[in-house]
Amino acid sequence: MSSVKSEIAGLITKKVGIPTDKALQAVDVVLNFVEQKLPPAIAAELNAVLAGNIDLSDGIGLDDAAGLLGGLLGGKK
Repeated sequence: MSSVKSEIAGLITKKVGIPTDKALQAVDVVLNFVEQKLPPAIAAELNAVLAGNIDLSDGIGLDDAAGLLGGLLGGKK
């Protein structure tokens, strides 16, 4: 399990008050849904982040964020 998924599940548990195992299930459902709706290149980026293959410890750069948002919003392909 990626730390990103665990962090999201932790936030859900804290904010909504559901058990962690249920929060993890909810995260998986939502991320699978989102992945299916994204263009393949963006879905691959999301999977890389979730797998821990992209280091986000120093935060996402503005260029990275702009590129990701541009792709999500139908920018240059």
